[in-house]
Amino acid sequence: MATMTTTLSARALSALLGEWRSHSGTLAQALSDRVRLLILDGRIALGARLPAERQLADHEGVSRTTVAAAYARLRDLGYLVSRRGSGSVAALPAGDAPAFDIVDRPDLLDFSKATLPALPAVVEAAAAAVERLPHHLGLAGFDLFGLDELRAALADRYSARGLPTTPEQILVTLGAQHAIALIATALIGRGDRALVENPSYPHALEALTAAGARLVGVPVSADAGWDDDAFAQLFPRSAPSVAYLMPDVHNPTCRIMPDEQRARVAALAERHGTRIIVDETMADLAFDGISRPPMAVHSSRIITVGSVGKSVWGGIRLGWIRADRDTISELARARPPGDLGSPTLEQLLLLELLPRYDELVGERRELLRRGEALLRELVTRQLPDWHLPQIDGGLVLWTNLGRPVASEFALLARSEGVQIGAGPRFSVDGAFERYIRLPFCYPEPLIRRAVDGLERAWLRLDGGAHRALPSDALVDAVV
Repeated sequence: MATMTTTLSARALSALLGEWRSHSGTLAQALSDRVRLLILDGRIALGARLPAERQLADHEGVSRTTVAAAYARLRDLGYLVSRRGSGSVAALPAGDAPAFDIVDRPDLLDFSKATLPALPAVVEAAAAAVERLPHHLGLAGFDLFGLDELRAALADRYSARGLPTTPEQILVTLGAQHAIALIATALIGRGDRALVENPSYPHALEALTAAGARLVGVPVSADAGWDDDAFAQLFPRSAPSVAYLMPDVHNPTCRIMPDEQRARVAALAERHGTRIIVDETMADLAFDGISRPPMAVHSSRIITVGSVGKSVWGGIRLGWIRADRDTISELARARPPGDLGSPTLEQLLLLELLPRYDELVGERRELLRRGEALLRELVTRQLPDWHLPQIDGGLVLWTNLGRPVASEFALLARSEGVQIGAGPRFSVDGAFERYIRLPFCYPEPLIRRAVDGLERAWLRLDGGAHRALPSDALVDAVV
């Protein structure tokens, strides 16, 4: 069966490119390196057809010769393939892999992910779950809503936080990402606007876009938090059908939205008929350990997403949605085309963990505090030009490089054995070229190894050593 080839217009590619001219080499090198990074981190899909040379040249205000040279360089490196009738198509060189995939290479540290290893308690809970499994073997082993006892336990946790909740207001999903995608599919019509934070979690943005949404960004920064004036202007101006927000330990800035601001945003959404999707995936990783009331206390129309993927272990592929009963029923009806339900054994595992959850998350916070202190110490000493924000919790530092070179630097870091998330990956509009996201949730030896590699890459960027390398060295010179 033939595969469909998507086509990027010059306008669409331009939005992804952002401020690519800040590269220290020629314009052709700058353009080719930016396109290469977009392919590596998945923002340009493999097999996508790039715009014709003349179209991109006209849109970007450069000569066709510049675009032709950039495309030729990408072909030489294996990132473009010319196909008869299809033009220039995005590809990967043999042995390379996109940044968002699992990288089976011992010499490449994937520092683009912010994940924690499993807690030892997972093993004990899994054994206990297996012992409980025989009582459930007479059933299908999966269902659309989730086990009644798990839904009740999750509802009780919301009620304890000040948000009265019944089991019928809970839907168990296959992780938070699945929950976001399900909500987007059920509630967003093609062409609807979705209000999102800028920067934001890339895979949530992808889920909203895949459902047909047009994204409208509200600024949020590590220093100042959310822009109240932007909220006040964008709700009436864009009339979004949904808003996707992370008010509890926002990814990637790690800010926590003040309660009075949550109330204002919820009131704006009510006034303009917008359903807010609140992602609480990181909520339990605030360093102060305070259990804050969910944003949904301010509106019955707010949909809340949670999971244990960040707090306990990403290998437990379960999340949940908390909403009013009618919305839960609507989401359950929309679920079968994507999946038929959550597996019983994993739900039993989560049931075993929930009674100890607060204790386990307390251990996580202590580990993360130490990791954050270590990363801050190393970066301050080895990369003193970078600005590190003061954070409220979480897994990462939204790091300001001081100049707009994040995409170029990400390629150099990769050649030094460290894969990082460049700022534009988290952007609605290709912005944040001054930023990279650095996780501090890794073991100490890996954090030290990562900072050493980043220091080498930064010295190459500063000294211009990368400009003297052969055209394929950024891919092949991994140490």
